[in-house]
Amino acid sequence: MPEKSVFLTPASVALLAVTLLYYVGLRYFSLTKLSRRGLQLPPGPKSSLITGNLRPLVYYRVFNKETILVSSGKVALDLLESRSGIYSDRNMAWMSGELAGRKHSVFHASYSDPRFKIFRRLLQAGLNPRASKSYRPIQVQECQILLKALATTPEDFMAHIRRNAVAVILKVAYGYEVQGNDDPFVRNLEEGFALSATLGTPGKYWVEFLPILRFAPDWFPGAGFKRYAKWVGQKLHRLERVPFEWAKKDILNGEYIESFTSKHLFKEDGDIIGQDMQENLKWTSSALYVGGGDTTVAALTTFFLVMAQHPEVQRQAQAAVERVAPNRLPSLHDYESLPYIRALIKEILRWAPVAPLGIPHRAMQDDVYESYFIPKGTEILPNIWAMTHDAEIYPDPDNFDPTRHLGENPQPDPFRFVFGFGRRVCPGAHLAEMSLFLNICSILAAFDISKLVDKNGKEVEPEVEWTIGVTM
Repeated sequence: MPEKSVFLTPASVALLAVTLLYYVGLRYFSLTKLSRRGLQLPPGPKSSLITGNLRPLVYYRVFNKETILVSSGKVALDLLESRSGIYSDRNMAWMSGELAGRKHSVFHASYSDPRFKIFRRLLQAGLNPRASKSYRPIQVQECQILLKALATTPEDFMAHIRRNAVAVILKVAYGYEVQGNDDPFVRNLEEGFALSATLGTPGKYWVEFLPILRFAPDWFPGAGFKRYAKWVGQKLHRLERVPFEWAKKDILNGEYIESFTSKHLFKEDGDIIGQDMQENLKWTSSALYVGGGDTTVAALTTFFLVMAQHPEVQRQAQAAVERVAPNRLPSLHDYESLPYIRALIKEILRWAPVAPLGIPHRAMQDDVYESYFIPKGTEILPNIWAMTHDAEIYPDPDNFDPTRHLGENPQPDPFRFVFGFGRRVCPGAHLAEMSLFLNICSILAAFDISKLVDKNGKEVEPEVEWTIGVTM
């Protein structure tokens, strides 16, 4: 079902007018109540009573939806870490969460939803550093496949690193063996990323700012967004259903590769878990599948870019690997012996954070921070890009320099920002770092990365163009 443009009819204009009056009344009442208490909202550009602020500067409001953009690492840690009991919720994403039926996914689940704690417990049990060691043979095997592919068709490096990232996470999550760059499960994930992006584009759908519009009948003029959300939701449902059903069938047949799903499908007495827990396991397995694919690809793509642009950094990294593993490929056992590679990974994620605006949090109650009032329900948007490019803590932030993370006084660890905050921090951070470490070390040991050379022997400057969306 393609997305269609719908013109406003007189009936839909009338509905919009009534809705605007409703929200203006709510807004006026809210501001009056706040003023009587002697409190104020955080500073922001001058706003109008109806539309609020359409520019993301500190505090802004679009109709009745209030958002605070946090661009300071200190403030983010003060609120989202130190006060995580208040700021661990999610605002409802009306298009992707409610209308597309994704509100029970790990990424959308409300903190007050009983399933949230079950999700976190499953993910922590399956992805903590100790548990992640059992996945190392998978990472090693897929890294070797990646090296062979890069040696054969280096011009297709983007496809190869995407296959590697998805292959690792599919085997970890489900025990599924990817057969090639055009594997159906890889295509399924690619389609899911593309469709999810259409639902999450900021400012695209009025229902995000006027949730009452979700009650419009599907047939009502201007309600095409509802029909589109349902269609996308049906497509996205395949992300968690298809691989889970495949894994469950193989596991019950007794022929399977040990995986996150196989470890949790049975109770301690050997019986299969109940239907409710299977549903929870299905959502958590898909969180690995969805969350672990695009992020690793983004980081590895940046790695290739910065190595081509900074040959002196590449030489230092290669020399470090050569000293530790002179006559062999490096392994994950070399992690502690390669501080420069660890610093290189930190700098990649600082210089180009894979999720530059993170995932929004929600204030679960009224709060006051340094005399500024933060109303209950306010969306807290962590501007991770701004935090990792703050010149006060990362001098010359646009310069790619791994040495800023070395020495007796390293600059702040960007891992404190790039993997999320508080009770919403990425549970797969350790697994992701180990995959990046192994792949980067091995690539540096086996290859030189340089810019394309034209027929005249002249280097061709790569065209650098960032994508937009949750993942950059």
